[in-house]
Amino acid sequence: MDKGKLFSGLAIMVGLVVLGLMIPRAVSVYRSYDRTVDVKGLCEREVKADRVIWPITYKVMADDIRSIYSQLDGSVATIKDFLLSGGISEDEISVSVPSVSDKLANEYGENQRTFRYIAKNVVTVCTDKVDLVLALMARQSELLKKGIVTESNDWENRVEFSYEGLNDIKPEMIEIATMNAREAAQKFAKDSGSRLGKIKTANQGTFSIVDRDSNTPYIKKIRIVTYVTYYLKN
Repeated sequence: MDKGKLFSGLAIMVGLVVLGLMIPRAVSVYRSYDRTVDVKGLCEREVKADRVIWPITYKVMADDIRSIYSQLDGSVATIKDFLLSGGISEDEISVSVPSVSDKLANEYGENQRTFRYIAKNVVTVCTDKVDLVLALMARQSELLKKGIVTESNDWENRVEFSYEGLNDIKPEMIEIATMNAREAAQKFAKDSGSRLGKIKTANQGTFSIVDRDSNTPYIKKIRIVTYVTYYLKN
């Protein structure tokens, strides 16, 4: 017999034997990749708002249009003095165009009227001096003593508190949420008699910023949930 053919045949046989021995191992490894666990990691934090928009809405009334605008100008000056003396800077204050209503010209209005003209105006503060604004809001009675009645329940011009420092704390919160997810996965693996493997997929999730409660809108609750899938090992 040709020795070349003999050796070739032996080599093929050895290869088939080795392949046969490796197939169960390969199947076992392949199947191990089907064993995964999906977990969530949560991180929450309370922070104080770092920006506020405070609209100060007020009305004036008179029978003479000149008197209306005179009152508007006087009220704006008084409100600005109040704000400036409280630590708000000039560039953080803006004054809207007043809205004037002529009750006599309103054909659907009541015939009984005290004043013909009613004007509404808004002085808005936009600043990062949240603590100063909170202090000034508590002192609004000083404006009342000077004849300026502000509208505290004006839903069209509500106070808005926001938090703009998310990028500063985002990495740390993601890290904590991911650690919490890994702890949950490790607990699952231990309870199932397995070992935790590498990460298969990971999703950062989205950040949410909401008021902690309705009474303290200047305190924000930040929340992040991460979604991670881990491989499990025997």
